[in-house]
Amino acid sequence: MSFVTGPNIFASAIIFRVILLFYGLFQDRYSPLPYTDIDYFVFTDAARYVSQGLSPYQRETYRYTPLLAWLLIPTAWPGVAWFSSGKALFALADVVAGWLIVLVLRSPSGGAMPMERALKFTSIWLLNPMVATISTRGSSEGLLGVMVVALLWAVLNQRIKLAGVLLGLAVHFKIYPFIYGVTILWYLEPSSPSTSEKSASSPAQKASSSSVVRAILAFITPTRIALVISSLTTFAALNLLMYSIYSTPFLTHTYVHHLTRIDHRHNFSPYNTLLHFCSAIPSATGYVPFESLAFMPQLGLSAILLPLALAKKDLAGTMLAQTFAFVAFNKVCTSQYFLWYTILLPFYLPYSSFLSSSRLGITAAVLWVGTQALWLQQAYALEFLGQSTFIPGLFVAGLAFFAVNCWILGIMIVDIGNKPTPTRKN
Repeated sequence: MSFVTGPNIFASAIIFRVILLFYGLFQDRYSPLPYTDIDYFVFTDAARYVSQGLSPYQRETYRYTPLLAWLLIPTAWPGVAWFSSGKALFALADVVAGWLIVLVLRSPSGGAMPMERALKFTSIWLLNPMVATISTRGSSEGLLGVMVVALLWAVLNQRIKLAGVLLGLAVHFKIYPFIYGVTILWYLEPSSPSTSEKSASSPAQKASSSSVVRAILAFITPTRIALVISSLTTFAALNLLMYSIYSTPFLTHTYVHHLTRIDHRHNFSPYNTLLHFCSAIPSATGYVPFESLAFMPQLGLSAILLPLALAKKDLAGTMLAQTFAFVAFNKVCTSQYFLWYTILLPFYLPYSSFLSSSRLGITAAVLWVGTQALWLQQAYALEFLGQSTFIPGLFVAGLAFFAVNCWILGIMIVDIGNKPTPTRKN
């Protein structure tokens, strides 16, 4: 009897996370190096302020929606079990996200994959030690994973209003999912005009300005309108609610902060060393800060070029490529961000070159892990040994990791671009 069954995979995922939760309690108590992520203390401190009727932004470095602090209010109740309940919530979100992955892979619009094969690819998320460790240390990325995969399921199954609500919620929760909006809008367009439309359009008509107007009007379909209205309404309603309660600090810490954020530690980004120097040297008056300009190549690639080039080929694959590019080109890149695209791997790997060519797949994995290890070695020497490794150590290691990510992204783009365009109804 095969181990790859629904009960076995999900039970293993749950048991794995329970073991890590209890191990974390042990390490936090007896080891000088804590298991719990520093961000979890930020979350729980903010939740404690909320439980006292105060603003979560009274906790310095809390840069998230108040929704997260609201969800974690039980962590402010007495007892270690209640304090750890947030980690349990994040671990549970991992499992729910896994169930949604299976749901998408098994659905006709997601490929109608057999259960055993779907579970094997879902295990990339559910049984991944990196995913389980990050969530049980207190990272909230699993909650966002649920929103993203639920959004994918809703679009593939033409639940457009639900997709809009999920998109608005996800962008409110963490800004980056807004890049999926362009992809979904482009995906909802029919892949090609009907035969009657082709025959009715002469070359002269196609070149005329009226044909451009018709193309614009044809783009504005009921499904696109429903998506835009439902997503903007959800996003605006949540923001207005939070602003009415927490005023300007909500906007400053949740959104504005990220435009000028400088995080020169535990940062895999190729901008890491430059940001370190920016943090030490005041910006000249009248010049746009470097940290704000860093968004331009990132957004141009992830929010415009990739959606327009790939969305009609494969929605999930395009979302993966977008997210991978967004993280690789981001001015701040930490291990938690890797989960943003890891959750989308099960939808791409079944037809990827990394799976069809074991040599390519192993090479990519070794280079991806190896360049991270090189960076971590330099970071360890800086943080724990007090050695100045910014140049050339950290800088070269960051560029090497970035180069590997760009190479992997290029293979993803080719794979998705070579996939046959599916026939679908709008």
